[in-house]
This record gives sequence, structure tokens and C-alpha cells, in this order.
Amino acid sequence: MSSVAVLTQESFNEHRSGLLPEQSGAAVAGPSGREEEDALPTYKDAFPPLPERAATPDGTQETTNAWTKIRPLKSSIITQVFHVPLEERKYKDINQFGEGDQAKVCVDIMHKTGAHLELSLAKDQGLSIMVSGKLDAVMKARKEIVSRLQTQASATVAIPKEHHRFVIGKNGEKLQELELKTATKIQIPRPEDPSNQIKISGTKEGLEKAKHEILLISAEQDKRAVERVNIDKVYHPFITGAYNKMVGEMTQETGARINVPPPSVNKTEIVITGEKEQVALAVAMIKKVYEEKKKSTTTIAVEVKKSQHKYVVGPKGNTLQEILDRTGVSVEIPPSDSSSETVILRGEPDRLGQALTEVYAKANSYTVSSVSAPSWLHRFIIGKKGQNLAKITQQMPKVHIEFTEGEDKITLEGPTKDVQMVQSQIEAIVTDLVSRMDYTEISVDPKFHRHLIGKGGVNINRIKEMHKVTVRIPPDNEKSNLIRIEGDPQGVQEAKKELLELASRMENERTKDLIIEQRFHRAIIGQKGEKIKEVRDKFPEVIINFPDPAQKSDIVQLRGPRTEVEKCSKFMQKMVAEMVENSYSVSVPIFKQFHRNIIGKGGSNIKKIREETNTKIDLPAENSNSEMIVITGKKVNCEAARNRILAIQKELANITEIDVSIPSKLHNSLIGSKGRLVRSIMEECGGVHIHFPNEGSGVDKVTIRGPVEEVEKAKQQLLALAEEKQTKSHTAELHAKPEYHKFLIGKGGGNIRKVRDSTGARIIFPTSEDKDQELITVVGTEEAVREAQKELEELIKSLDNIVEDTMNVDPKHHRYFVARRGQVLRDLADEYGGVMVSFPRTGSQSDKVSLKGAKECVEAAKKRMLEMIEDLDAQVTMECVIPQKFHRSIMGPKGSRIQQITRDHNVQIKFPEREDPQAAQAETPAQENGEANGELKEPLDPEAPKRCDVIVISGRKERCEAAIEALKALVPVTIEVDVPFELHRYIIGQKGSGIRKMMDEFEVNIQVPGPDLQSDKIAITGLASHLDRAKEGLLVRVKELQADQEDRALRSFKLTITVDPKYHPKIIGRKGAIITNIRTEHDVNIQFPEKNDENQDQITITGYEHKAIAARDAIQAIVDELEEMVSEDITLDSRVHARIIGARGKGIRKIMDEFKVDLRFPQSGAADPNLVSVIGRPEHVDEAIDHLLNLEEEYMADVVENEAKMAHMRPPGGFVVREAPWANTNEKAPDMSSSEDFPSFGAPVPTKTSPWGPKRF
Repeated sequence: MSSVAVLTQESFNEHRSGLLPEQSGAAVAGPSGREEEDALPTYKDAFPPLPERAATPDGTQETTNAWTKIRPLKSSIITQVFHVPLEERKYKDINQFGEGDQAKVCVDIMHKTGAHLELSLAKDQGLSIMVSGKLDAVMKARKEIVSRLQTQASATVAIPKEHHRFVIGKNGEKLQELELKTATKIQIPRPEDPSNQIKISGTKEGLEKAKHEILLISAEQDKRAVERVNIDKVYHPFITGAYNKMVGEMTQETGARINVPPPSVNKTEIVITGEKEQVALAVAMIKKVYEEKKKSTTTIAVEVKKSQHKYVVGPKGNTLQEILDRTGVSVEIPPSDSSSETVILRGEPDRLGQALTEVYAKANSYTVSSVSAPSWLHRFIIGKKGQNLAKITQQMPKVHIEFTEGEDKITLEGPTKDVQMVQSQIEAIVTDLVSRMDYTEISVDPKFHRHLIGKGGVNINRIKEMHKVTVRIPPDNEKSNLIRIEGDPQGVQEAKKELLELASRMENERTKDLIIEQRFHRAIIGQKGEKIKEVRDKFPEVIINFPDPAQKSDIVQLRGPRTEVEKCSKFMQKMVAEMVENSYSVSVPIFKQFHRNIIGKGGSNIKKIREETNTKIDLPAENSNSEMIVITGKKVNCEAARNRILAIQKELANITEIDVSIPSKLHNSLIGSKGRLVRSIMEECGGVHIHFPNEGSGVDKVTIRGPVEEVEKAKQQLLALAEEKQTKSHTAELHAKPEYHKFLIGKGGGNIRKVRDSTGARIIFPTSEDKDQELITVVGTEEAVREAQKELEELIKSLDNIVEDTMNVDPKHHRYFVARRGQVLRDLADEYGGVMVSFPRTGSQSDKVSLKGAKECVEAAKKRMLEMIEDLDAQVTMECVIPQKFHRSIMGPKGSRIQQITRDHNVQIKFPEREDPQAAQAETPAQENGEANGELKEPLDPEAPKRCDVIVISGRKERCEAAIEALKALVPVTIEVDVPFELHRYIIGQKGSGIRKMMDEFEVNIQVPGPDLQSDKIAITGLASHLDRAKEGLLVRVKELQADQEDRALRSFKLTITVDPKYHPKIIGRKGAIITNIRTEHDVNIQFPEKNDENQDQITITGYEHKAIAARDAIQAIVDELEEMVSEDITLDSRVHARIIGARGKGIRKIMDEFKVDLRFPQSGAADPNLVSVIGRPEHVDEAIDHLLNLEEEYMADVVENEAKMAHMRPPGGFVVREAPWANTNEKAPDMSSSEDFPSFGAPVPTKTSPWGPKRF
């Protein structure tokens, strides 16, 4: 340990104040007299030591000053060990130690409390749990351990009702603390409950502690007398007596309540409560017993093996009580967590011998034995759910039987006689089992193990029950092919035969790979496997295996009987087909600038489209260059969503914005309740946006934004409504079923527009967000509202009039209406007021179709269905021949182009399967003289179209013809454009970005020839309508590149200028400021020579010719100015250099900037440290030198003064002390100049080498 003493200036002056110079000198040479020696300060006065610790009476050391106030730091982490005896363990399955429910409970406790648990199993199968963590966490973990790992007992304790609140404590804190401390659950009756019984549940030890604590609390609050008597813990057994007889007799005799702390509580205080006379009598009796036993008892200590202590204690301490009852001797057993084996007997001397005999008898009353038994027979000995073993343990409960996996023996532990009896019984069982049991092992490929087991173990359980055997099939992680069969020899052979037959049959079963896109796998499996469970229940003999998601495989494997596999395959393909129908996807190209309009404020527009069309709409990221919006869902819904999005774009392409002046006082009435009125105008006018100023602003300007025609329409309606509001406005409300609303509105709002035009009133329907979905609001003048209300009421009344009608539909068309789960019928119901259409059952030849609903709705739906049937009857099929190589181009990205044609012309288009050239060649064998395989074949027509080139179109004839023309218009055409070869790489761009951009912009394919061809031709392939625009764009790009080439040639002009290298730093400037300014101003590149260049005086300038010349002139001007400069050397005292330079060179920079000169100070080790060079123009140099000399004169005065002070501070003789530690030893005094004896803070200290090795501190 090292100490540091700080000597202040004041204390130093004080020490040397009494020393005259001559005395100081004498003191250094040696003391000349007693008086002179006394004048010197002592070593302890000059260098006070750190405080020492003083010894306290109890043997500990205590600091004697302020250091004692510092509290020692304690670790916040504690460790406690808790023991759960075997009989109190909740989970007693020794074969699952470290796993199963017990392990899960421990993990849960660690997560819940934050404490760390470690479990260990004692030889007696008791559980030891070491808990580490913060005190609070450990106590919580202890409570959880007791409640979840120990069996629970319960007890009640009665205390006066008025004491209950003291047990609970403020805000229940006392009760929580008590439960945590004793690891029990304490239930206190509610205030209205007259009962005074407090129920405690927990372990036996916890019950005793909790009961003791509650009685203590009650005793403290009891208004009667309370007496506390401190009795040594070792004498408590004599006061309580065996089985608490003594304390019971005292309580009965005195009437006082005596609370003796249980053995597990380390307290010496016995609390007696009751009447004063009763308490006094009880105290006297206790003290009497104590004094008698203290005088008459003696002790002996004996060594008993730790493993035998539990036998001395007995179950729940009964053996100790038994010894105390018989002999009157108390046996003191060391705690279970102690390693001591010493047992102390305390009692009357003449009784100690008998007690000792009983202690040894109990300790040796148990023995350990083993029975040889093959390990495979163990589970038969134990029996199903331990039934066989339970019979033995019930007869001999004191014998512990232990089976060890993998060992051919059984260990027995217990009383000697009982162990012998159990051993004979188990040996008899083993002999019997060996004589009538057998086992065998068969080898079966692990991939068949699951099939042998069957669904839910049905196969293996049947074999077990039929042949009365046990079959052990290894788990998958063992990857073993050995199956073990145990049981009756005949049953074993029969089970073996059946299992081998089953395995052989499995080898002959069908395995089918089903190709299902991986994106559908999760949907087929369903949440928590519910959907796939239904499939497996339907086909129990088929094993369905899905690939691991990480493999990104589309193969789903089916395995089982051939017929079942085929059925399951068809069923799953049908499921996938339905999913494909719901996952139809279409991409819509929308200009990037309109995306946010499609999203709408807060996503309102896109949300509305998604909800109303029941589709998923994905927009590209904002930083993406893509303009494609992807719509996913059912085909019809996707088309509807696509049309709506395209309609928005179409409207936005012709957007206008106007301002309308409407008095601000009318704004709220125009907006309507929750914006319903203005929203109805916006919807009716094609989704225009009407913006009102903030409420209270007083601004009259209302902004309308949208397509030109719709904006004008909204303006007229808004002004008309405002005029109505100013004159007279009236509102009425109607109620109609929500399913009628679409019919009332009509297609495209036609029906409701007629009512509005005829009456002049505005009708507002509820939105999906409104609570009342039946409410219809009519707004306008009183007369208009009355007429509109009358018309609507009549219409609603007619809709409420339900009628039934029938129509005839040819059965061949039925499938069209009911296909896709009746999607067509659902669309009819939505459009025509919920009309119900019923078709006859499948297989019936009836053509009668029933319609039920409102009369008008039924008629409209009937009319629509006839139109559909007419279209179906007029349907024809036509073929369009287009080479297969163009099919992908015709389809467009994700089939967008073909989808557009089917929508525009209302036809169905089917493309042929792609032809595999190798397969086609294999299917066409060589023919000789028109014969193939010995049969005469008609030669193929070479002009006949190939099947792979034929596209089939279905629909009305005129529509099919139009669709064929549209398809042929999509056949790509290729043209060539001349582009100089040297420009090809610029057209391609970095990583192909340039050519990709042009291909996306013009919707064509551009092919650039390879570098080895050296060709000037670039091929453009695409639609004829796109080619001209693409060619023009490519030529424009070529012109741009050629212009860039010319510009690069002009900018590559170079010239050099010769400048002496000593001027280069000045031209560059501080941090490159000057040269950067020249480069930026003249837009040139200036290159200075590298260190290894031969021409160190050459500076190269690159750029436009006129700018390079201008930059050269600028550099030459700087050089001319530098050549006019002079350099003069002056002598400045080196001691003032630091002050002139200043902190971080601030002072010198100021001088250089002010006088426009350059100052160079000498480096350390220079021949003349006082020589300073001043460089600049002659007049500036003279001024700078004068300024520097003035500064030198000023600073030198301060230097001289400081040196004088320092000389006064350092006495010539050094600092002398007396009574130094080295004065009376052979050690040398510390060397003041040594960095080891007097180290500086932060400086490395060289260590002295020693023959004993380095010093240790």
C-alpha cells in the first residue's frame, strides 16, 4: 500500500520559516545542536500518514476518524438453498429429473422472478434448490417454489377479529411480507364475515412459521398481559415436551396462551399472553422447568453419518419426539445444509445411555440392498402407472425402491426387515418374468416408423393390445432402425410377424409429389394446422408432408394407399384452385405523381377501394422508380378495383382547381353532420375535393379541386345549396334496409339522380362509418323534400313487398351461375336489393329457377339474367394463330395486357401449353415411306398451324373478332437503329440502368450487340405503336451522348506551368483553401507533382482552354507576388517563443494575418534556438519585426520576475526533515531526482530489477 502526502505552499513556508540559511545548510550537513534539530519539522508533520484502524473491544478494527463514516459496500446478490423432502415433493418421477413439468415450472419461476435456480437431487430423493439473485427476487422465487414444487398442507389459527387488521397491515403490506417470508398463502376472513379463523396453506415448516408470526402479532395487539421470556433454544423441547404435551398441560392449567417458536425458527423468545395471574403462573412454570433442566441435564456428542440423520429425525420429526417421550432426552441434529455429522444428546445423565442406544438403533435401522434384474424388465416390474410397485410400497411404505436406467439392478433402501421382505418379493417377480417373458428386435427403415405407429398411435396400440406385448419404436432424433418387442414369447413372435408384414406393405405404397406453390402452403395448413387437420381426418391413411419453408420448395408429398393418395391429391388440387381464384393478381401502371391521390388523405381512398372491392392493393415504395400498382383477389373484384384506380388517374390527368365565395356563416350547414352533406356532393361529382377554411377564420373562400367538368358541376351544386340555405332549408329522414340502398341509388347513381332532378332535393345515404345504417337524409326546400320523401317512401314500400317469381334457364347454363361458390348470384343480390336466386339441385334436369325479393328488384334481376343467358347462347369459339415465341410478350407483365383485352371485349382467352422441343421430337418417331410402327399414317400438313401457336377465344362472334385484332396488334415487331459502336456502353449505362430505363419508358425490348461483334446496329423489339417513339428516344439519347463526347474533348485541354517547389505550399494555401478557390472559380483540375516525380516544378492544369489559361494566370500572379517577398532573420529569446505562438498557434496566426507575413520559429535541437525568420514584402517584414521585438521586451519582464520567484521557492539546501524512516536504518534517503522514488502522475515508472522478481503491490 502506498501513500501520497501533499505539501502546500503555506505549510512549506511554515516549515522553513524557522530556518535561517546557515541553519538550513547545517541541517543538511548534520545537526550541530539540539536547538537546531528541534527547529526542523518531523517527517510525520511534513508528510501525515493515512488514517489507521484501531482495535475495538470485540476484536474488530475500527477507524478512528472520518473514514469510519463510509459504509462498506455489500453485494446485492444473495444465494439461498431450499430443501423439499421426498414426501413433500409434488413431482416425484425420478426418471424425468431435469425435464418434464418440474423443469418447466422452474424455468417459469426464473422468468417470472428474475432469480437463478439450480436443482440437485439428494440420495434420499429430496430436492435441493439453490436460488441466486437479489433479495426480493429470491424471496419471490422461494414463495413460488413452495407453492408449485411442494405439496401443500393447511391449518387455521384463531385470533381476535379486531387483530386481523394488524395482520393485514397498511395497504396489505404486512400480509404480503408475511406470505413472502413464510412462503405460505394466508386467507383472512372479510370484515363482514364473523369468523375469526385465519386459514394458512403451504408447507409444514411454512405453516408453523406463519402461525407463530400471526400469534405474535395478535399477542402484541392483545390488551391483556403479554410476557416474553428468553429461554435458550436448546431447552425449548423440554418446555414443549414430547408431542407438545408439556406446553399443552401448562396452557390447560394456567389458561394462558403460550407460543413457543418452532424448531425451524431460530428465536429464543417464548411469548405468553392472557390474564396477568395466568401469565405470571405460566412464566413461573416455564422458568422452573428451564432452571431444573439447566441444572440437571448434561450433553454428549456422538458422530452419526450425515446420510443417517434423516432416520434419526424420522418423518416430520416423529422419531425425535418419540425419543424425547421415552427417555426425556432432547436430540439436536445439525441443519441439513451443514456438513457437520455431530449429534448432541441433552438430558438427565442416567437417561442419556438409553437415548444414545435408541439414536444408534434408529440410525442403523435402515439398510441398502440390490436385486439383479435385466433393465428391459424394469417397466414390467413397475407395472402400468406403477401399479405393481404400488402394491409393494403400500405394504412396506418405509422401503425406497430405485430403478436406474441402463443398469441391470434395482436398489432398495429402508428398515432391514422390510428391505429383506421387499427383496424377496421383487426377486420372485423377476424370476417369474424371466421365465414367461421374451423380447426380440427387428430392423425397419426409420422412414416407415410413423406409418407403423399410425395416426394417434392407432396401429401400434392395436398390435400391443392384440398380442399383449410392448413395442418400443425409437424416436426420430435417434435415427435408429431397431424396433424392440417385449412380452409373452408367442405374442412377441406374432407381433414381429405383423410388424414386418406392415413394413413390407408400406414399402409397396404409393408416394406422390404434388406441385403446389409455396405461397399457398400456409393457407392450406391453416392457423395452428386446423385446415390440414381436416384434410388428414378425411384421408387418415394418407401421410401429407410439407417442405421446410427455408427450402423454398413447391413439392408437397403424399404417401399412402394408391386410391386414397389419388383422392387426396384431387381434393388438395381443388383447394389450390379455389385459392388461385382468390389470389388473382393484376398490375396497373399509374403515373407516379398520382399515387398519393390514389392513397388519399390518411389512406382514405385506397382503404375505401380495398373495402368495397374486397381486394389487396400494394403500391410501390416512394423511393422506387416503379409505377405499377398490384391488385390481388378474385378476378372480378380485381377488375373492379383496377377500373376505379384507372378512373382516378383519368380524372387526375385533367385536374383543375377553382375558388368559390360562400359566406362563412353557411359553411357548417353546407358541410353537414359529420361532413355527410359535402361528402355526398363530392361523391356525386366524381370524387372532387371540396376544402372549407378552418372554422372561425372568417374566410369565405371554398376550394374545389378535380376534373374540369366535375368541378363545374360541384360548383353549381354547392352554390345552389348555399342559396337554398340562405333562403329556406328543410331536412327529412327516412329508414330503409341497407340492402335496398344500392338498388335505390341505381347503377352509377342513375335512380337517385332522377329523384334529385325531378324534385331538386339532395338525398344522402349513410357511409360504412355511420352507426345507423338504415338512415337516409333528404335535404332541400320544404316542397322539394316533401316530394322526394314521398317518392322514396313509395319506392321503399314497394321494395318491402316481397314476391316470388320463376324463370326457365337451360341446365347447361346453371354451372355458370353457381360456379365459384355462387359469385355471380352474390353479385346479383348486391346489385338488386338482396334478391335471392335459387337453382335446382345438381344432377336434376329441371330448368326452373326461383327468384325471391322486392318486386322491382326481382324484375331487374330477371332482366339481367336473361341478358347473361343471351350472351352465353351467342358464345362462339375462334382460333388465332400467333407463334409461341410472341405469347409472353402479348400477355404482358403478369398477364396485364391479355386481361385488358378480356375486359374490353368481354371474351375468354386461353393460351396453349408451352411446347418442349425435345419432347416434341421424342413424340414424332422417324417415319419411313409414310409408315410409323408398321401402320400407314397420313403425312402431316406442313402448312397446318402448330398446337402450341393456337390461341382460343370464346365469346360473341363480333367480340371475338375484335379481340383477335387486338391480339395481333400486340405481336411485337423488330427494327434496327444505327448507333456508333463507341456509344453503346453509355447507352447501356452503369449495370444496365440506362437501357433498362429506356425499355421501361417506351415499353420495348432493346438488344445491344456484344462487344466482339463491333456492330453499329441496335435492335428494338415491341409493339408497332411503341417503336417509333422508342427509336426517336434512342436517337435523342445518341445526340446527347455525342454532345457529351464533344464537351469532354473540349474539357480535356491541358497546359503546364513551371513553379519553384518552394512556392507550392503557398499556392495550395492552408488546408488547400487557395488552390480549391482557383479550381472552383475557373472550373479546372489542377494537379501538383507527386513526391517521386522527376519534374518537381511542373503544375498541370486541365479544363476548357480559356479557363485553363485563366487559372494559369491566377497561379502566376501568386508566384510573382511571392518572388517579391524578402526573408529576414531576427533574434528573439527562446523563452518568449511559446507566448508569441499562443495556445494552438492562435497568437502567431494573428500576427501573420495582421502583417501579411510568414513567421518560422526554430525547431527543437536547432543550432540557434533564438533565431526566427520573417518572410513577406519588405515594408510588411519591417513592421512585423518591430512588433515582435516589442513583444519580446514585454514578455521578458515577466520571465525575469517568474524566475526570481522560483529561485526564492527552491532553497539551496533542499527540504530537510527529522525522524525520517530511513534515519535509523541502513536504507538510503529518497532520491529527489529519481522518477521511481518520486513518480509523476500519468508517467510510466521504470521498475527496478530484483533477484526476488518484481515488486507486488
